[in-house]
Amino acid sequence: MKNELFHIGPLTVYGYGTMMAFAILAAVITVMLRGKRKKADTDTVLSLAIVCAVSGLLSAKLMFLITEWRYFIRDPFLYLTDFTDGFVVFGGIIGGTMAGFLYCRIRRLPFLKYFDLVMPSIALAQAIGRIGCFLAGCCYGRETHGVCAVVFRDSAFAPNHVPLIPTQLYSAGLNFLNFMILLLIDRKQKSDGMVAACYLIFYSGGRFVMEFFRGDLERGSIGVLSTSQFIAVFTFAAGLVMAIYRIRKSSVKIDNK
Repeated sequence: MKNELFHIGPLTVYGYGTMMAFAILAAVITVMLRGKRKKADTDTVLSLAIVCAVSGLLSAKLMFLITEWRYFIRDPFLYLTDFTDGFVVFGGIIGGTMAGFLYCRIRRLPFLKYFDLVMPSIALAQAIGRIGCFLAGCCYGRETHGVCAVVFRDSAFAPNHVPLIPTQLYSAGLNFLNFMILLLIDRKQKSDGMVAACYLIFYSGGRFVMEFFRGDLERGSIGVLSTSQFIAVFTFAAGLVMAIYRIRKSSVKIDNK
């Protein structure tokens, strides 16, 4: 695991930044392909993807600054200008969703339809992004003596020469699985909003459990829960309520036929 992949003169190419770039590219490509298959307007889908991606990144950074405010006030310039790390995924989800909702309202587009279109690509982007976390050593797991332990030797974030739970890879695997399941649900869904609801349920549930194995305690906490676990409770509930509502609404339509 080496975050500095290679050098081009004075320029250093980092693994984390590279994987984030791949993540955004993969998300845009998949949402465009799925949008084309669903006969959605290409320009609209591309604009929506860009709006959600930019808003999501800025919101993820903002959430990190809020959770790490004690360190931020010591050196604001450093944290505001450093985009090599320091993002909170839930901040990106919330900010990207709000931006997408506003975009759809302004353009008078069916929000739930486009919400379903975007969310599988978000899961894919998260999976690729977690590989970047692994390369950098951030978001690392607790110390362990299990057979699946990983040992960092040149990380600026994780404890070096200590066997740790590879939470980054487990998270990547869960996100890849989430992506594939959402694609299957999308093929069989009968009500707009179900794919997005399932994303919220699956991701929130998996993230809540995964947090117990994380070892980077500086990510903040609220009571006995980490910041991400606290937010996951609400996003899980939101996804569950949304799924129940859409199922009931779909059942009513079938009964009225």
